[in-house]
Amino acid sequence: MSQNLNPKNIQISGKLLRWYDQHARELPWRVSPTARKGGIRPDPYHVWLSEIMLQQTTVVTVGPYFQTFLQRWPTVQMLASAPGAEVMGEWAGLGYYARARNLLKCARVITQEYGGSFPKTETDLLNLPGIGPYTAAAIAAIAYDLPTTVLDGNVERVMARLFEVSDPLPDSKPTLRAHAASQTPTKRPGDYAQAVMDLGATICTPRSPSCTQCPITVSCKSLASGTAANLPKKRPKPVKPTRSGVVYFAYTLEGHVLLETRPDKGLLGGMLALPSTDWTVEQPNAAPPIEAEWQNLPEIVRHVFTHFNLNLTVAVAKLPKNAAPMRGQFTPAPDPKTLPTVMRKAYLMAASTTGLD
Repeated sequence: MSQNLNPKNIQISGKLLRWYDQHARELPWRVSPTARKGGIRPDPYHVWLSEIMLQQTTVVTVGPYFQTFLQRWPTVQMLASAPGAEVMGEWAGLGYYARARNLLKCARVITQEYGGSFPKTETDLLNLPGIGPYTAAAIAAIAYDLPTTVLDGNVERVMARLFEVSDPLPDSKPTLRAHAASQTPTKRPGDYAQAVMDLGATICTPRSPSCTQCPITVSCKSLASGTAANLPKKRPKPVKPTRSGVVYFAYTLEGHVLLETRPDKGLLGGMLALPSTDWTVEQPNAAPPIEAEWQNLPEIVRHVFTHFNLNLTVAVAKLPKNAAPMRGQFTPAPDPKTLPTVMRKAYLMAASTTGLD
């Protein structure tokens, strides 16, 4: 006798919560289900900080950054009072730098307008800088145990397979959200939200899902029909254009390097960087930041952004101490870790050539 698997009678929360109680990932920002049952509540600051860092970034990458931020700024009030340059410096390497600018804005709004306490409703959280629908729902569920609909890439994948949604993303997002909402329980919604995300991250993975280890296989429509590995479907990605530019490494005999702070808006906004031309599909044509005998290094820096590939020529010049640049200023050689990844690549390439490494 076949089982009717329409959305109305699929109920996975109980099974998922039992699975999560035994298999929850240990993450530096997470309160374990055992601790949570014992009355320990997640710190909204930790939940918010981790969720902002995890946008478009892996758990493995985020872990050390999260711990560094907490060591330097243990509370949202301390983060709010931090100089922007220091926050951007600690963020360097995580990418998507608008997140760091909004992180600081949000911390200051929470401190100045909410007395240092995070809002406790999804609606109020949505009004904060840098917090969108997913992040607001995640904070509300995880920090405050509210039955919100948390929908990230892992949850989308679980729902697409559970209900065999064949329409491609992003067209299927409303359907997937409706399915996710239908499964969200009123009991332990915070643990449930993390359980679904853990399932997607560890079992219901994009490639080669481990269906034999899944606690909800009996309810999975795509497993029954043999389509699980092909879902969710996505529209074909457009071909990325390749842009190019020139990055300038000017240094003095004293070991100072020419650096500038990039404009707040745009790529790498607000970050400390080597001066460069615009990054264009056509051959870049812009004056260097200072007159000098520039020499191009034989290798180029290659970097991949979300929407384009970048090839950077690295130009190097040695200058006297009193040189006056048209932009930026000479500063003691920085720790390369404080530079965004693409600039770090250029800096290290030039530094190894000039002996400043």
